[in-house]
Amino acid sequence: MKNIATWFWKWFLNNKVVTVLLISLLLLLNLLVFSKITHLFEPIKGFLSIIGLPIIMAGILFYLVNPLIDWMERKKIPRVWGIAIVFVSIIGLVVWGIIILIPIIREQTLSLIENWPTYWNKVITQFDNLLRSNIFSQLQVQLTDINQSILKSISEQANSVVNSTFSGIGSVLGTVTNIVIALVTMPILLFFLLKDGRDLPYHTMKFIPTNMRMNTYNLMKEINTQISQYIRGQLLVAFFVGMMFWIGFAIIGLEYAVLLAILAGVLNLVPYLGSFLAMIPIVIIALVASPAMLVKVLIVFGIEQLLEGRLIQPLILGSNLKIHPVTIIIVLLTAGKLFGVPGVILGIPAYAVLKVIFEHLFNWYKMYSGLYVGSYNPAPEPSVHISKRKKNKRRKK
Repeated sequence: MKNIATWFWKWFLNNKVVTVLLISLLLLLNLLVFSKITHLFEPIKGFLSIIGLPIIMAGILFYLVNPLIDWMERKKIPRVWGIAIVFVSIIGLVVWGIIILIPIIREQTLSLIENWPTYWNKVITQFDNLLRSNIFSQLQVQLTDINQSILKSISEQANSVVNSTFSGIGSVLGTVTNIVIALVTMPILLFFLLKDGRDLPYHTMKFIPTNMRMNTYNLMKEINTQISQYIRGQLLVAFFVGMMFWIGFAIIGLEYAVLLAILAGVLNLVPYLGSFLAMIPIVIIALVASPAMLVKVLIVFGIEQLLEGRLIQPLILGSNLKIHPVTIIIVLLTAGKLFGVPGVILGIPAYAVLKVIFEHLFNWYKMYSGLYVGSYNPAPEPSVHISKRKKNKRRKK
């Protein structure tokens, strides 16, 4: 009996693998239980659907303007007065946008929507003329079929939108209501975040057990740093990208310069993929205008990419996020597939937060398990020439 108890203790109760599997099983069972009682969380979901948008908007503006207010406070300007100056400046920019910028954007948007079929047909015609040779005859047939299917799909989608307009009017009103609530409550939330936001970690720590406060505070501090650097950096980079395209398109005389520059700046919030998507309508409009205009647009794009990659991004973003480009693309594609446009916009900061949490949990597990003692690694060091790898291998032997 004693041998059985010892065997049971050794292989089950005192086995770390079994412990991990049991904990994983309990987590999965909890997830299963929560999935069966999701209806109990409907009130919370409704509350978050109303208050979530103003919180996100206030948080983005907080990370953007808080360094400016901290700087004014260091210059002996009272924090409340600094907040008031920032609010007046934001209101002035909004009024300027409503009076000057929005009418230009509206006019160019309506004109582009009206003329877009003409642009698209001209591009297809040019490609048809290019592909009339015998070599490209089969590709021409395929291109014609693709063009017809695209036009048919656009027509079907437009009819679907028109048919569902009246049936979805309640949803539209609900969305408009949420936006109005967000615009009203966001300045209030932003004011108190700017005024008392730096005291929030101190009050939060009161709810954390004493022996966990240091690790929790370090975790919160690192998450806050990652989010603030990403949001502030991406918004500033997008602003400068839009300004560079605006200046470049105005110099070369491209039509819809303001609208296309703003579109390029907004899409630049999506890393890597945004610039490619922004160039599609720009190249089409330039191609229809003239081959010379297309060359000028490509030159502007090349100069913008050079300045953005060599000057703006290193100065503003740096390498603080430490996420591999392949990982960024995978996260964007996955988040876009699961959550749509919000997933594409919020996928990278959400991944950065999860990455920080996972790193802290993994460091805790390394200390707790004792399985990661020493730094021995038989694999060759990264970015080391093959000759040096052979020398290092001989030294290890």
